[in-house]
Amino acid sequence: MDKLIEFSTNHIMLVAALLVVITLLMKSLIDGRGINAIKPLKAVELINRNDAVVLDVRMDDEFKTGHILNSKHIPLGLLGNQIKELEKHRDKPIVISCRSGNRARTASAVLRRAGFDQLYVLDGGINAWQNASLPLQRG
Repeated sequence: MDKLIEFSTNHIMLVAALLVVITLLMKSLIDGRGINAIKPLKAVELINRNDAVVLDVRMDDEFKTGHILNSKHIPLGLLGNQIKELEKHRDKPIVISCRSGNRARTASAVLRRAGFDQLYVLDGGINAWQNASLPLQRG
């Protein structure tokens, strides 16, 4: 124990960096908790069998290049102010999509804080959807 204290006092910057890294890892684990990432075929199953709502959180120009049929479009930056548009779907599964899945994870956290609990992130986003040869609606 004495050696640990001696090392810590001699290498305060290393110890501080280690504590920052540990804190960031813990935050990442806690923030990622409860996110259900699903593959495109599982998303199709949820849409067809459970009447899931697809929420696309990409920017307008990205959405126009192609989106999942009947998806609801709310850009991530506007989601906090437009959550009320999803209230009528609170009892349904919501599949959240973006280009690659990162923005969808952020949107999932926003919706979870607003009390939505049946949230699914399209793992790999629209890119994975296209790679699975699933159709997109243009416009």
